[in-house]
Amino acid sequence: MDRAIRAFLAALTVQQGASPQTIRAYASDLAQFYVFAQEVPDRPRPPVPESITPTLIRDFLAARDRLGEKKTSLARKLACLRSLFRYLVRVGQLKANPAEDVRAPKLPKHLPRVLTKDDAGALMEFPAGQGRHVLRDRAILETLYSTGARVSELVDMNFDDISRSEGLVRVRGKGSKERIIPLGAVALEAIDAYHAQASGMTGRSSNCSPDSGAVFRNSRGGRLTTRTVARIVAKYSRQLAGGTIHPHTLRHSFATHLLDEGADLRAIQEMLGHVSLSTTQKYTHLATDQLLSLYDRTHPRAGSAATTPEEIKQKGSR
Repeated sequence: MDRAIRAFLAALTVQQGASPQTIRAYASDLAQFYVFAQEVPDRPRPPVPESITPTLIRDFLAARDRLGEKKTSLARKLACLRSLFRYLVRVGQLKANPAEDVRAPKLPKHLPRVLTKDDAGALMEFPAGQGRHVLRDRAILETLYSTGARVSELVDMNFDDISRSEGLVRVRGKGSKERIIPLGAVALEAIDAYHAQASGMTGRSSNCSPDSGAVFRNSRGGRLTTRTVARIVAKYSRQLAGGTIHPHTLRHSFATHLLDEGADLRAIQEMLGHVSLSTTQKYTHLATDQLLSLYDRTHPRAGSAATTPEEIKQKGSR
């Protein structure tokens, strides 16, 4: 089993280009399962792939549930096991996937936080002044909100990824998949201002060249980490009425605000890099919730109206 797990993780890295974060998460989940399988009586020790049954997998998930693991973590562990055994079937080591028919735990429906357009605009202005780090932070906020990029995609962004004439930027997403997305004029100007200051220049920066490396850098000139960007976003978002946000909140806000203004869901899917349209469709619920919230706050006779999509459906069926 240990050899099978190592071969699977190697295949994820080499063949599918999985990120280091994904590899670490899968390795941790599979290590937990391996330890659990070793402790089950009347089983081969060490466990072998052929000895794994759907019942054993269900027992493993139940044990993790009793330890208080979140439903999302349990679902990820099951997805990891399915991927492992799917790989073993593909390479001919197993005839069937024992995890295929194991039901995933029911996940609570959770809609992510989205900034209002006013709050998003205010956040862009919070980095005040002309210092290099202030200009960098403003450029980071503008770029995240302008592109809807993941924070990992932002820190990997290089100057040669930017097409200034077309207002586009190439990002590398999950599984090293590349996509081209718009980069707005305001974000471009913020990047220019930051690099003009950083290089001791005035006016528009001429530093946007293929050999210039990372767009966003730390004080030593190295590439920023995702953790540093998260701290930057948290620092300025503390001034918002709703409190601290994560960089991903700007991605959610980007998609929801586009949808509010009539953007096509398929186009938003392409810009976000979602494989499935169903992943993008959650933003239709966010947009509806915002619309209803605005109605409740502003219409003088909103008190008797339905205030959630579910209530609207119920009233429509009466």
